[in-house]
Amino acid sequence: MEAHPFIQSIWSLLPPVLAIVLAIITRRVLLSLGLGIVLAALLVQQFNPLATGSHVLNKVASLFWSDGELNEWNVNILLFLLLLGCIISMLSRAGATHAFAEWAQARIKSRRQAKAMTGLLVFVFFIDDYFHSLSVGTICRPVTDRFGISRAKLAYLLDSTAAPICVLMPVSSWGAYIIALVGGILASYGLTGQSPLAAFMAMGAMNFYAIFTLLMVVLVIRGKWDLGPMRHHEMQALNGELFDKARGTPPGVHDHEVSGGRMSDLILAIGGLTLVTVAGLLWTGARALSDAGQAFSLLGALENTNVGRALVAGGLAGLVICAMALVRERTSGRDWLHTLKVGLKGMLPAIYILLFAWTIAGLISELETGKYLASLVQQNLPLYLLPTILFVLAGIMAFATGTSWGTFGVMLPIAADMTMAIDAQMLLPGMAAVMAGAVFGDHCSPISDTTILSSTGASCHHIDHVMTQLPYALSMALVSIAGFLALGVTASLLAGFLAAAVAFALVLGFWALRRR
Repeated sequence: MEAHPFIQSIWSLLPPVLAIVLAIITRRVLLSLGLGIVLAALLVQQFNPLATGSHVLNKVASLFWSDGELNEWNVNILLFLLLLGCIISMLSRAGATHAFAEWAQARIKSRRQAKAMTGLLVFVFFIDDYFHSLSVGTICRPVTDRFGISRAKLAYLLDSTAAPICVLMPVSSWGAYIIALVGGILASYGLTGQSPLAAFMAMGAMNFYAIFTLLMVVLVIRGKWDLGPMRHHEMQALNGELFDKARGTPPGVHDHEVSGGRMSDLILAIGGLTLVTVAGLLWTGARALSDAGQAFSLLGALENTNVGRALVAGGLAGLVICAMALVRERTSGRDWLHTLKVGLKGMLPAIYILLFAWTIAGLISELETGKYLASLVQQNLPLYLLPTILFVLAGIMAFATGTSWGTFGVMLPIAADMTMAIDAQMLLPGMAAVMAGAVFGDHCSPISDTTILSSTGASCHHIDHVMTQLPYALSMALVSIAGFLALGVTASLLAGFLAAAVAFALVLGFWALRRR
């Protein structure tokens, strides 16, 4: 059988590159993703037009139904978005959002405090990045709006705290997934002297990108570190323009606030959503462990949990609490219909982008773009460059495919193979570089679902979020490269941190000069 000419070849890079470049140039995300989808399908079907059209339709259908059953993950994420849209709209109609904003405005006296509240809430919602971006955005947006903080800044705070915290926390959906991958890798090489959890914690200490990104967030909260286009957005926000109105209303729920509501309704709704979601994560994980005949453990439950089901359960709990508030307010049937319509309609733009992103990601997977990128570096390389190259490669892969988790799945085993073949002592630094690079690429990619949901949570134009976060992500990538170079040369974590800290200071100095 003749080999497919476009799979695992340089041609497989064209669809993601086309989609990303067009999105940046035209700022029309759906059009750019659509053209990327068409090109990817043409490559998969070797430019047979009829087969291409049929393949795209089958790919879209598989987002909802695949292998003879419901595609539960995708459907649950979409249901959660719709439920959250209804919750936000209902809270607004009940006056709870207005009441919370008034309460916060009476106690939060400055823009710095409003940003600090947004940043600190990551330690409450760190269990999952989707959950964090949407929930914290819902809570904080009325407050940041009141203090003239741009939607782009809010989206940055959401996105730049979600993945970096999740990738460092063992008790999170990300941590459990990575620990499971690392455990399999250690077992395959017979490395039983170190537990997967201990290896994960050691790798976290070497994740320069996540650590220094969080440090950058602290500086953004404390001072006026508005890099690149973020400065324009912040200046416009101070003049009352929280987002680019010339480009229409961004994704998210928008409705007129009603005064006279109760802040307790918002606390109960978000609290109920959070508690039921966390309980759902543990319950579904415990069920999976029980079915496999394994004893319950917290990490084991999170490793085997069903995040989608837990989010839907939490969303339904929040919806019921909001419904009780509207019943108490004696809301009319017409208002009920209007409120739900506003909630559902507000989430549709984000859902469209997400569906397009999932479709192109599936086609990119068929072209095996990630494996092609990985094959480029499976050569004789200087040992000291290995962590840096793995960081850059993981970043490019996550950027092109729009997925950190997919990059972890492909790159962690490859990093292990490469380091074990050259020097076993570089195993953990190499895998740490993959973790860091995957988060970096995810932060830069317009087709990343986490980036899309951060835009949605902040109700920010998606491409504005991508363009304003890019200078921060690229700056922290340079810091990380300095750290991984020093780590590769010296095999010392301290030396890596010192090099990264020096690079961080130089990057700040560069942006300080640009600000003058």
